[in-house]
Formats: sequence, C-alpha cells, structure tokens
Amino acid sequence: MGVLMSRRQTVERVQKVSLAVSAFKDGLREQPSTRRRAEAGTARQGTLEKEVQEGEEETLAGPSQPEESSASKAAWERLRDGRGVEPEEFDRANRFTPPAFIRPKRELHDDEPLDISLQQREQILNDEMCEICEVWTAESLFPCRICHRVYHDGCLRRMGYLQKDSAVEVTETAHTETGWSCYYCDNLNLLLTEEEMYSLMETLRNCKIIPESCLTLDDFLHYKHQVHKQQFERTMPEAQEEQAALQFNALDPDKKGHIEWQDFLSHESIQLLQKIRPQNALLRLLTPKERERARTAFLALDQDNDGFIGEGECRQARHSWFRKHQKEMLSCNVSISHVGPISEGSPASSKSPEKILPATKQEETRSIDWAGFLRENVAYILAARPNSAALHLQPLA
Repeated sequence: MGVLMSRRQTVERVQKVSLAVSAFKDGLREQPSTRRRAEAGTARQGTLEKEVQEGEEETLAGPSQPEESSASKAAWERLRDGRGVEPEEFDRANRFTPPAFIRPKRELHDDEPLDISLQQREQILNDEMCEICEVWTAESLFPCRICHRVYHDGCLRRMGYLQKDSAVEVTETAHTETGWSCYYCDNLNLLLTEEEMYSLMETLRNCKIIPESCLTLDDFLHYKHQVHKQQFERTMPEAQEEQAALQFNALDPDKKGHIEWQDFLSHESIQLLQKIRPQNALLRLLTPKERERARTAFLALDQDNDGFIGEGECRQARHSWFRKHQKEMLSCNVSISHVGPISEGSPASSKSPEKILPATKQEETRSIDWAGFLRENVAYILAARPNSAALHLQPLA
C-alpha cells in the first residue's frame, strides 16, 4: 500500500508542476516581454520543465505503474457509477449488457413525517417476469427478499452477478425464510445520491483509501481517526476507537484479519446516510417487505397489545435484524423471518452464539411506540440488506 501511495503522490506532484508550467507560459504571453523578464522566464521554465521531466522518469520507473494507474482510475469510475467490483475472469462473450444504475434524487417532501400504519397490513406481490430477460417461467424464478423483483439464475450468471461460489447459496436461500437480496438491494451504496456519493469519494480520497482493496484493523482505525479529525478537528476519543474496533470485528465475522471492500463500502454508505438524512427520509427507503417484517417483529414483542414495548425489547429486535446470516438456521422449520425476533422457545434460539443482554430497570420503564420503534431501527433494517455475513452496522450493547 505504501508503494502505491508514493506513486500516487508523485503523479499528483507532476500534474501540479505541469499546471504551473502552463500557467507560467500563459503569463509570459500576456505580459510585455523585456530582456530581464525573458531571461528570468527562460531560467524558471527550464527549472520547472526539468522537474517535470524528473517526476515523469520517477513515475515511469516501475514497469507496472501504467497498469496500476489505469486500474485505479477504473475502480474510482466503478465506485462513482455504483457498478461494484467487476469479475476479471468472467466470460464476457455471452454476457448481457449491465444495467445503467441511476442514483436516487432527494425530493422536497422526503424530510416530512411519514405515517406508516401498524394495523394496516400491506399486500406483498412479486413481479411475474424476470427483471433481466422479462420472461415468465414460474418456479425457476428467484425472488428478492427486499424488493419485488425476480430473476432467473441463468440471467444472473450472464450478468456476472452470480458466480460459482454464490450460486449454491442463492439456490438454497432464495425460497426460504432467510431469503436472498438481488444486486440492487445488496449494494447499500446505490442508496446514495450523486451528491452524497461524491462526498464519500472525496473523504476516501483524502484518507488515501485505495478502492476495491481490503482493509486491516490498523487501516480501518487509521481511517476512522482521520475522518474524525477532519470533521471535529480533534483526536478521536478512546471510547470511539473501541467502538470502531468492535465494528471492524462485526465486518469480519470469519476472522480473516481484514474486511472486504464491498463490506467496507456498505458500512460507510449507511454511516453517511445516518449523518446526512433525517430519520423520516430514511423511513421512505424501506420497501413494503421490510415494513411488513417490522410490523411482525413489533407485534410479536407487544405481548399485551397496548401499542408499546420496552426499550430492552426494542434493542432485542435491533440485534435480530442480522440473524438471517446464520447458515445453520436454514434447516429450521420455524419462522426465523428476515428480521423478526426469535423467541426463547425457538429451536433457533439455542443455536445463536449471540446472547441478548437483559434489560436494565431504566430500559424497562421507557416505553416505545410503533413510530419510535421504526425510527430507532430503520438504519439497522437497511444495513441488514446485503447478503454478506458481515454486520454493516453493529448494534450498540
């Protein structure tokens, strides 16, 4: 990583010097020329051109630099366009044309309060035709657990969105309670508007993050420290550093020692949404399927049917959004749902490695209604969309 950083800085320095040479030449043409100015200009021009030449020689010293620069530029373009990482070894001869992702735009009414009824259930209907080829073939279609779209596995393969290692997982989970997220819903970065995306890209560039690269714990903490210092102009407190370390562990469930780029990007995207958009705007991002599952979760927790639950129960639901990732639960016949809480008597509850802490007295006394339940959980519901086993937004203990 250090080598790439050094070469990038060299390229930036060469570009700046080139601009200085151009500006200097333009100034000579515009100003009246005298013998002294011409001599000084010639000497200065020679110095700058020599520095440019030296910088270019240093930049081109490594034989692989042109490929790295081209790859880095292409990676930033994919990040901007929301296309994600393109498979390098994919057979493009039989590939469909990838879709043109259109980033959403903020509307004037997005921040206004949104009334989502608890009692009025929503009818969930999936599309009848494949989103890609627009052909109906009944049972061979894979539905998305977040949106209304359905897909053929063959179409997903030809689009490059279904590789060998993920084909079995999609086949096993798409028609279960766990479900599968399509490539639209799996990518949280596509929730960002163009302005929000450019803001995130600027932050990543300023912190010298290389797109499509894995981040170790030291990389992740260094990035968090830089972002905090840029935003608040002071060092990040130790408590926040510990929370960042916990978030890293949540993004690395397999304990590989690093987090994948897509998981890091999803985490940063949901973090940015929390900072920029009010909760009313986030609520408008929920799909009918997500709202219906939230109703099921709240009604299951509201045992006395008075329309209120305790804060401890709300926290319990906050953790349960991510239980869909536990593969050992796929064979359970109980409805673990995509987001709903698991009861103590459920067969799945005994297999869960994560234990919900008991509610404190303060949590038991604080009551939360349906609207408050949605506001406090909306970010976690959105963060649970990706198929990855990583927790893109670690719930606070």
